[in-house]
Amino acid sequence: QDTAAYFFDVARDPVAEAYVLGVLSSIPLDWYARLFVELHADFHVVQAFPVPKLVKSDSRVKRVINIAGRLAARDVRFAHWAKAVGVPVGSVNSASQQADLEAEIDANVAHLYGLNREELSHVFATFHRGWLYHPRLDAVLMHFDALGDPK
Repeated sequence: QDTAAYFFDVARDPVAEAYVLGVLSSIPLDWYARLFVELHADFHVVQAFPVPKLVKSDSRVKRVINIAGRLAARDVRFAHWAKAVGVPVGSVNSASQQADLEAEIDANVAHLYGLNREELSHVFATFHRGWLYHPRLDAVLMHFDALGDPK
């Protein structure tokens, strides 16, 4: 089906899977997707999503991989995958820890896109009408600023 887009990892690289999962789970990519998708994402739209290049030596990429892996590896069902990604199983133990890690993914992905602080703030302000975004944006900006200048 054209409206049931899915991803198939022909290389069978769990690290690349974790990276794509982290990018696709981020507010910056979600904001971009909402520019083109209203009800459903056709295959050609999903295929055109701009996923930043996977450069395994980049510390931001490593962090996205680590966080996405930790968030996804909730229990022993993911033990084999988690081991391949290099993350522990069940290491996210609270809602506040999960929220902080999600904010850190957003900050790292924004950096990978080359967004500046003003552009990142615009993404959050225009993401969803009526959304109380300030607490999450504040958490994202804390991580974003700690990463230094993205360009």
